[in-house]
Amino acid sequence: MRFTCVERVFIQTLLRALQRGCWPLVRFRIQIKPSARLSVEHSCRIQRARVGALFSGESRMTRSRKIFAWTGATLLVVLAILVIVLVTFDWNRIKPTLNEKVSEALHRPFAINGDLDVRWTREPELGGWRAWVPSPHFVADDLTLGNPEWSKTPQMVTLKHVEFRLSLLPLLAQQVVIPRIDLTGPEAKLERLADGRANWVFDLPKSDPNAEPSKWVVDIGAIKFDKGLVSFNDQTLNANLDVVIDLLGKPIPFSEIVGSKEAQKAQEKGAVPQDYAFGLAVTGQYHGQKLSGTGKVGGLLALKDASQPFPVQADVKVGDTHAVIAGTLTDPQNLGALDLRLKLSGASLSNLYPLTGVTLPDSPAYSTDGRLIAKLHDPAGANFRYEGFNGKIGNSDIHGDLGYVASQPRPKLSGVLVSNQLLFSDLAPLIGADSNAAQKKRGGESKQPSGKVLPVEEFQTDRWRAMDADVEFTGKRIVQSPDLPFTDLYTHLILNDGQLSLEPLRFGVAGGKLGYPPRRPQQAVAGQGEAVGAQLQAQAAVPDL
Repeated sequence: MRFTCVERVFIQTLLRALQRGCWPLVRFRIQIKPSARLSVEHSCRIQRARVGALFSGESRMTRSRKIFAWTGATLLVVLAILVIVLVTFDWNRIKPTLNEKVSEALHRPFAINGDLDVRWTREPELGGWRAWVPSPHFVADDLTLGNPEWSKTPQMVTLKHVEFRLSLLPLLAQQVVIPRIDLTGPEAKLERLADGRANWVFDLPKSDPNAEPSKWVVDIGAIKFDKGLVSFNDQTLNANLDVVIDLLGKPIPFSEIVGSKEAQKAQEKGAVPQDYAFGLAVTGQYHGQKLSGTGKVGGLLALKDASQPFPVQADVKVGDTHAVIAGTLTDPQNLGALDLRLKLSGASLSNLYPLTGVTLPDSPAYSTDGRLIAKLHDPAGANFRYEGFNGKIGNSDIHGDLGYVASQPRPKLSGVLVSNQLLFSDLAPLIGADSNAAQKKRGGESKQPSGKVLPVEEFQTDRWRAMDADVEFTGKRIVQSPDLPFTDLYTHLILNDGQLSLEPLRFGVAGGKLGYPPRRPQQAVAGQGEAVGAQLQAQAAVPDL
């Protein structure tokens, strides 16, 4: 059988395809009519193209595999080199650059004087595959942060040793996560001059208010240190204090300090304070008086959440004034609000003036116990409320509520006070009529001459302009000597810009009232100590015979 050229080419192509296992897509008869030769030639071309594409695809797959293999090998080599460099690199080489950059950013001299090292460790607490991802563990020794030029001491903060770990995976989500920081031997020296300059205020460049906030978030977990020392020298407060901060042996529950009743109230408000974690010891001077005390505060993690109450407790003595507090501080980083139980005692109420700025009268020894609530960022001024307190002044009981607002142009004290049993002798220090021994005990400087009947001690009128006052006082029962027939007392004390008024001052006597309601606005005791227009009206009742 003789075949044409086209037929022979087709048959050869078909046989080669059959040998390679590739069946043609179109079935043809062996005997091809002359009329169909054009169609056969077209089919042959298609078949040859498909066979060529098959061989070309195999070669492309081989090249791709080689590319992937070389790429993977290159990445592994680069990664291995990077690991070797990180493990063997001497990080002390970057200390000069690091110290310079931090100093420029803070405008203060900063230095890592000891070794700087980075160790790579796993985080097994994460679990799963994340536990196998190593994290850098930074270690540095002997760190110092200097003071501004105006300070007389060179260093503001010193640190013997610091360690912290940086989690790498959160960086992909623009989060800087430091699970824990360990500090050894931290010391800080804080100071403020009389002109208000303070070394804890840094001269940082102002950020653009129109700039978008950074998307990066810094999350610091636990902060642990062995023992810290803070020195505080404030010329505006005339204070020079040393505070030692140390971890408690174990956390102390909030209810154990304030009592289960107060802890239950806090829980009902939906805010459960954390346990006490750190102990404090303070010594020094405040307003020229010796100060000493101890205290407890919550852990550093409690400082991060402004909505959670931060537990505080303190027992402090300044001069002859003794204060014991226990409760919570809200938003401690910004000193938001206080809710404390306050026990206060001392030799005289007037001794509180240099400590608090609140003008109070001379008195015998006193003690009070109540609840102090403060809103430190009230728009009208810091607002303090001493609510539901009970106590004693001398041998007289005292109860009531007091409020103090640091308003402008002068702060103001207001409240209502009640004494169920008032000893008239406890009022003697108000007018300087107590004995010389009693005056010395409460800090008075004058001495009453033996030949004088009226007291010679002067009113401290210079304090009257320090604040305003609006206080009502009721003595339900007066206990006095037989020479004084008073049975009760009521007065409304108003102090306004140095003018002291008693509107009215009434005594119960002989079944009636003895007092003087002021007739004119000028009937007040001026700040210079002069009595203007004092008038008494006797309204004694005549018994029915």
